Amino acid sequence: SSPAAGTAHASSAPAAGGAAAVGTQAPSSIAYAAPGKDPSHWMWPTDGRVISRFQANDPARKGIDIGGSTGQAVVAPANGQVVYSGNGLLGYGELVIIKHSDRMLSAYAHNSKRLVSEGQQVTAGSQIAEMGTNDRNQPELHFEIRVNGSPQDPLKYLPQR
Repeated sequence: SSPAAGTAHASSAPAAGGAAAVGTQAPSSIAYAAPGKDPSHWMWPTDGRVISRFQANDPARKGIDIGGSTGQAVVAPANGQVVYSGNGLLGYGELVIIKHSDRMLSAYAHNSKRLVSEGQQVTAGSQIAEMGTNDRNQPELHFEIRVNGSPQDPLKYLPQR
């Protein structure tokens, strides 16, 4: 019998820079406790330009929209645990939510494909989804950061580019 039969996960998702496949692995059996400390460094969740900015008083602008191409990689911008992976929230399409600390969550909407499951641990830079389209059929990622449930401007956390 072959020891590797049925255990390879290499074809789960294309690796970008070698680290993208981490987010596609099955959840480990190690119990996860969200750290009390907020991430000190965030990375951009995808390539592309910001096509819509955060506006605190506009319910339709609770995050930023990043334009790109359908199917392009969406990655975790910081370490965390997937607390939601589904399509049950109206207006968000295929949605992934990651808990980064006791206070901080990030959300990724309008994906064409979700690559992670609830309870899964992800590391910064690991691929969590593929970009999809919004309700106007434009390729984009809607990205939100929330602190204690309150929407924040993601551009205040992301590095300049």
